Amino acid sequence: MTKLLRLLLVAPLVGGTPLLAQTSAIAPGDNLVTDGVPPVPASIAEAARRYSEFRSAAFWDWHPTRREMLVGTRFGDAQQLHRVKLPGGARTQLTFFADPVSQASYQPIDGRYIVLGKDVGGGEFFQKYRYDVATGDVTLLTDGKSRNVGGVWSHKGDRYAYMSTRRNGRDLDLWVMDPADPRTDRLVVELMGGGFAPLDWAPDDRTILLHQGISVNESYLWLADVATGVKTLLTTPGADTVAYGGGGARFSRDGKGIYLTTDQGSEVRRLAYLTLLGKRYRFLSDRLPWDVDEFAPSPDGRWIAFVTNEDGVGALHVIGAATGAERRIPKLPTGLIGNVTWRRTGAELGFSFSSARSTEDAYSLDVPTGRLTRWTESETGGLNGADFAEPELIHWPSADGRSISGFLYMPPTRFSGRRPVIINIHGGPEGQSRPGFLGRNNYYLNELGVALIFPNVRGSTGHGKTFAKLDNGTLREGAYKDIGALLDWVRARADLDPDHVLVTGGSYGGHMTLVSATLYNDRVCCTVDVVGISNLATFLKNTSGYRQDLRRVEYGDERDSTQRAWMERTAPLNNVNKITKPLFIVAGLNDPRVPHSEADQMVAALKQRSVPVWYLLAKDEGHGFRKKANQDFQFYATILFTQRYLLGQEVSNLTR
Repeated sequence: MTKLLRLLLVAPLVGGTPLLAQTSAIAPGDNLVTDGVPPVPASIAEAARRYSEFRSAAFWDWHPTRREMLVGTRFGDAQQLHRVKLPGGARTQLTFFADPVSQASYQPIDGRYIVLGKDVGGGEFFQKYRYDVATGDVTLLTDGKSRNVGGVWSHKGDRYAYMSTRRNGRDLDLWVMDPADPRTDRLVVELMGGGFAPLDWAPDDRTILLHQGISVNESYLWLADVATGVKTLLTTPGADTVAYGGGGARFSRDGKGIYLTTDQGSEVRRLAYLTLLGKRYRFLSDRLPWDVDEFAPSPDGRWIAFVTNEDGVGALHVIGAATGAERRIPKLPTGLIGNVTWRRTGAELGFSFSSARSTEDAYSLDVPTGRLTRWTESETGGLNGADFAEPELIHWPSADGRSISGFLYMPPTRFSGRRPVIINIHGGPEGQSRPGFLGRNNYYLNELGVALIFPNVRGSTGHGKTFAKLDNGTLREGAYKDIGALLDWVRARADLDPDHVLVTGGSYGGHMTLVSATLYNDRVCCTVDVVGISNLATFLKNTSGYRQDLRRVEYGDERDSTQRAWMERTAPLNNVNKITKPLFIVAGLNDPRVPHSEADQMVAALKQRSVPVWYLLAKDEGHGFRKKANQDFQFYATILFTQRYLLGQEVSNLTR
């Protein structure tokens, strides 16, 4: 996972959730399976509905000849493709699928069609489609069965390179097609593993730059000849593992070198230029002690825009490609910046921006004039974003003397006394909690008076490569203890209530949640696990084949008897006898990453011990809920769970 999977306590919501008039309770849809979840009062939906009506607009691409944008946004139940013709203009919906569209880009010469990606039911078997701008017709380009990901255009705009598991259902191979004629689709290079991705075409369109991810700390760059399928290793292994291209890699305009990000010789990922002849490096972001998250060279080769991760905050920089001199640009508010992309003409950058007080929206920056333009202004359910809490960067000492950090959000001052706490652990584990928009989580702050803590335990990214390695294999117990140290820190705070703590998280954060339920049963009131791992050994055995080797590097190999013994000893599934506090477990039937069997076996084990457990399974979702109606029900049920078990409140089934 190069991009972190950041599941908050609840996912974004969509559409209305129906009410049962007879009971004044919220009725789950037929696609939702509940076990142990009591009727959710309609009064909760009435109180929280505005917090489920946030929208966002992710910048995806510029039109190649006109000053227009493609954005991903939601009007109905799932994110779809939209066009925005001018700043502040209407979002014109172009696609109308039942499932979310995940990404899209224009044919880069005349923009007569768009290639987009979409899966079904959260299964992550993404397919490529062509959307014809003139007619609105949608054509399936791939086989409808395999996993098809990534995508970069040739400079002539006549070919599109992407990865597919079509050959054997497991390995990601490099394929190329002319989307105008799907019959041209062909396999270019057979590859082994699920960690490859195409990054760029050489200026002459004869070579494709490939990224091979082994782990967050080890990766390689390859050059693949499009005509012959011969691949050549560009970055050779050394004495220490090195990560390349995590923030991207691009050919220079003259084709003589590669711009890339790497942590070679450094704790952080620096922006560098690598000559193809002689393999010499020139580092371009040396003066900044931060990871470079992403970058984009300008089409004319004069400028490079890049984003640094500065204690979790995104900072935009523009430098001269030849000199490295930084250009003065407007300082953006504290928040997150993503998908920085230059227009093909002029010197204007498009990007997405979000902050604690504003949901994700599309912006542009005209570099010569410094003019910043907001293209979309997404709704916040009628709530005033200025009232949302800003985060405080916090630190606490670990059991072995390290400094661990996270972000603390405090509720409004009208809530007096020591405040109950929700600890929300990010996924990954190669991820990081960062100060973006909290969405529905603002409800817990503003309406229930609960403080929120988002920790970055060891193994998180953004704190140097050594820190990211500290949880590999059996070292993971150190990350488990970091949550214990956080609970100690909470107890020492005069404004937080250590006797009322809920731990939650999604994916790997769900695993950390279940571990916390076993290790810290006497220190937490309850836990909410979203698509989490209950046993690393069974997870590695059952996760999708294209992911197994990638995950074994991080967690250890369950086929090794020593590793397996540690996994079984520490597995939450095998430590349910230590749990007495209530759990809420959420899963998706089609999850290819953490199969729902991880949730099923945990629920069964808890029931055998008569531990209170609520279970919510969506039959049309995968690794986290993406459809608004499902997210709504998850949100409202989680509020009920929080009120009952964290706050000790009973909620009437009658509407107000």
